[in-house]
Amino acid sequence: MKILVDADAFPNALKEILLRAVLKRSITTIFVANKNISIPNIEHIFMEIVSLGMDIADDHIAQLCEAEDLVITADIPLADRIVAKGAIALDPRGTIYNEENIKYLLAMRNLMDELRSSGEITGGPRAIDARTVRAFADGLNGFLSKRS
Repeated sequence: MKILVDADAFPNALKEILLRAVLKRSITTIFVANKNISIPNIEHIFMEIVSLGMDIADDHIAQLCEAEDLVITADIPLADRIVAKGAIALDPRGTIYNEENIKYLLAMRNLMDELRSSGEITGGPRAIDARTVRAFADGLNGFLSKRS
């Protein structure tokens, strides 16, 4: 198992939690972004920089992902691709995307996108706060505990 991180929008507040968990367990972790992200120079932690462009990082993550991997992303269409490969995705807000919920969450995302496009809904997700950090840590630790 490896962990792939959709790092372009990965909150810094969560990076420390992730790094502590993967260092403790020596899990290969790959951060994928279209710009350099500051990560420690440690043997099993990697940074892969991809070209700028729509879904380039997502495509790279989907290509690298294998069954049993964990992908950390807030991108629900990417999570759908990951789950189809037999892997699990974890949202930075602590939601696990799996076979049981991904189609429902994708449909909800598409509906909300449609409502935003028509001007019905404005705004985005709330800021990362202590509750969000705790939810992410719980989701990550729950996943890793089942895999250990």
